[in-house]
Amino acid sequence: MTLERVSVEPSRRCSKACAFCYNGSTPDGDGEWTADELIAFGADLAAHGVRSLSLGGGEPLEWVGVFDVLAGLEGVLLRSLTTNGLPLSDAALFERLVGARPDKVHVSIHDPRGRGEVRRVIEQVQALAERGVPSGVNLVVARSRLDAARDAAAALRDRGIGNERIVYLPMRGSDTPTPEEVHAVAAGPFQSMTCLRGCGASPRFVSVAADRTVAWCSYTRTRRRLDALTHAALTRALDGLGLAPCDDGQLVRLGA
Repeated sequence: MTLERVSVEPSRRCSKACAFCYNGSTPDGDGEWTADELIAFGADLAAHGVRSLSLGGGEPLEWVGVFDVLAGLEGVLLRSLTTNGLPLSDAALFERLVGARPDKVHVSIHDPRGRGEVRRVIEQVQALAERGVPSGVNLVVARSRLDAARDAAAALRDRGIGNERIVYLPMRGSDTPTPEEVHAVAAGPFQSMTCLRGCGASPRFVSVAADRTVAWCSYTRTRRRLDALTHAALTRALDGLGLAPCDDGQLVRLGA
């Protein structure tokens, strides 16, 4: 197994608190990570061949350590983050993010029915790109909202944000679109989750949650807790770890 990308959710804090959030993020959500721990973890991962660390959540721009981590891991491995974009409305925070020089920022459109949300995300992604920050969009596609997702995707492309900068994320659970439906929304070749065609682990990607449990993806609850914040501990936790489908009502969290 050669891991290339590790996603870390440093906290479950998010003021948006979407009802469909896969990890139940809330405005008071917490986590066990400190910035120093995450910097050391990232450095050890890089020393063992991991190429990219992505920050999610929760809303990473609401986590107190995000800028320390971006600074501490600059040049060590690729640093990306996914944001709902709401904190970027703060001009000072936007400037601070630009100054941190992340390697990629993706802004999410959670509800493509909201024209204001789509317009805001387009403007933010374009503003980041104009300041030299590679940027793109995560577009949530629900089966019950295919027309809205199609309109949002068209609006993105009309503003110069093509499919090479859009990740089409199928809604998980009971409102999941088929691969064919996502293809129709994208109107051509597209990027999506590797599990779109079927649940399965990727040998190159793992997710580490705010409680320091590791899983083969962000959605499954089949997890084990890291016994140390190292690449070796990550490998131990993954050894023999299964992957229960995220729409299985009988999912059980493993490990203590």
